[in-house]
Amino acid sequence: MKIATALFALVPTLAWAGPFDGTWVTDVNTITVTGTPDSYLVAGGMFTCDSCYPGLKVKADGTDHKVSGHAYYDTAAVKILDAQRVSMTTHAAGKLMAERTFTVTADGKSMTEEFVTYEGVKPAKGKVVYTRAASPPAGAHTLSGSWQQQAGGSAFSADLLTATYVETPDGLKMSTPTGLSYEAKFDGKEYPTVGDIGKTMVSLKRINARTIQETDSRDGKVTDIAVSKVSADGKTMTIVDDDKLHGTHSTQTANKKTN
Repeated sequence: MKIATALFALVPTLAWAGPFDGTWVTDVNTITVTGTPDSYLVAGGMFTCDSCYPGLKVKADGTDHKVSGHAYYDTAAVKILDAQRVSMTTHAAGKLMAERTFTVTADGKSMTEEFVTYEGVKPAKGKVVYTRAASPPAGAHTLSGSWQQQAGGSAFSADLLTATYVETPDGLKMSTPTGLSYEAKFDGKEYPTVGDIGKTMVSLKRINARTIQETDSRDGKVTDIAVSKVSADGKTMTIVDDDKLHGTHSTQTANKKTN
């Protein structure tokens, strides 16, 4: 799952104003994701997630298992709830990070992932709906196979969709209600994302007055390249993101709040 993110900022600075200034709310119905589907295998008492980065394979016995190389968790617990449902819980340094439940419809054609993330300053919830892209192998749990995110049907807590930001003369300050923030210049250098346990670094480039490119990286590896463009009337912003780790391409539109 890819929860789509964008450029958001902090507080106004002096008298400087730009088209990105303001509070923006993503319209969840505009989110589209294409590219490599999410892929799972639940069979032989094991849970395998090929679309996780790096790939994840643990016993599906409901107990915590240590994993390595993952930016946001170091243990994972997977449990088969019934013939249609599988749950997954992750921790980092003993702290609960996320709870996820995958539910496949009776006909096996669609799947809903409901989650609660504890990465921010308070819990935030979400729901993502998927359409089956590849069938499960014989004898495997119905979650097995691959899934493509639907264009509609998803829902997220307001904190995951809403943020404010403002330009400075030579850069951008950003923060979100989940507790993430950064202050970066349009100089191509990397700046840290405060509050992100994954230690994502941000590099900004101004394309033109209404377009900014953000390149995110972790441990020296580019994770995402996002281009955000504000409309001529200043009311909407389109964010196009290339997720380099998961091989997906997403588009979403945010609306500027007027109050």
